[in-house]
Amino acid sequence: MGLRERKKIQSRQQIIAAAVKQFDSRGYSETSIADIMNEAGLGVGTFYNYFASKEELLFALLECIEDELIEIAEREKHSPLSALQKINIRTAELLEENKFVLPLFLSATAHADRPELWKRRSSPHFKIVFEEIIKLGQSGGQIRADMPGALIAELFHSIYHSAALSIMPISFQTNVRLKVQVLIDGIKNDRS
Repeated sequence: MGLRERKKIQSRQQIIAAAVKQFDSRGYSETSIADIMNEAGLGVGTFYNYFASKEELLFALLECIEDELIEIAEREKHSPLSALQKINIRTAELLEENKFVLPLFLSATAHADRPELWKRRSSPHFKIVFEEIIKLGQSGGQIRADMPGALIAELFHSIYHSAALSIMPISFQTNVRLKVQVLIDGIKNDRS
């Protein structure tokens, strides 16, 4: 990779890191593109070399989270139950660290099967990742096969919705972790 390509990647990463910092301190709606670019130490015009809008930048952040989860799934594919647990716990950590992306994440998981809702974007792959792990676990006898994998994937997605709306006096991460454990215990194949 040449110097120009490395510089482009570095600038894009600078913009994303600056956006995370600004969204966290000011909130998504109160942060302007100028705020982000000032934080990144780059000119406002440079923003549009990488992103068409602030919303597109938010999608890029969601894609970064998705990429990390796909890496976990790949590393843990030999143990589907462990993969599901690690992916869900890491997702909770990332969503708590980046609270501003939670509404987009919830919307993405709720509408992953309806790409028309995502305008020019392909639908997020969260649901696909879960379904592949579940299918692998079902074929290997670790996960119950008497229920559709898509149903189990939807149950995992619903954990984030219920944790986000919970009034229990526990953290978002703890809420997700406990619910994930209950769900994993329920989908284990007793014969494995």
